Amino acid sequence: MYKLNLPTYKFKIIKKDAKHYIFDAIRKKNIFLTPEEWVRQHFVQYLITEKKYPKSLIALEKEIKVNGLKKRFDILVFNNKGEHEIIVECKAPTIKINQTTFDQIARYNLQLKAKYLIVTNGLKHYYCKIDFENKKYLFLEDVPCYK
Repeated sequence: MYKLNLPTYKFKIIKKDAKHYIFDAIRKKNIFLTPEEWVRQHFVQYLITEKKYPKSLIALEKEIKVNGLKKRFDILVFNNKGEHEIIVECKAPTIKINQTTFDQIARYNLQLKAKYLIVTNGLKHYYCKIDFENKKYLFLEDVPCYK
C-alpha cells in the first residue's frame, strides 16, 4: 500500500481469495482494502492514538440523506454530548483534493452540522472550523484534540 503522511500503525491485514482485507476496529470486521480504505483506517487511528478521540465516538461509512439523495460519509466523530463534531472525507492517495471534494463534504455538513471538516488523501490534509454564525470557515493547522 501507499506510504502516507500520517504516523505508521500496525494493522491486521489478511489475504482471502487473492484480495487483501484490513480489520476495522470501529466496525469490528474485515474490510476490503482499497487505497481509500487505507487512508480511512490510518486517519481513524490518528484520531484515536494521536488526538485521543474514544473509539465509541467514531462512526464510519454511515448513510445520510442529502437533498433527498442517499450519501455516505467516511468518518464522523461525535462529542461527548452526542453532537456531530468532525466530518472527515477520505480519498485515495492518487486522488487530488480539489473544490469538488470540498463541495462534497460541505453538502454532507448541511445535514450533519459538524463543527470541523477534514479532507484528506493521506498525503495532504485540510482542516476547517465552521463559523455558523458568520457563515464562513477558518483553515486550521491540525484537528483539535479530544476534550
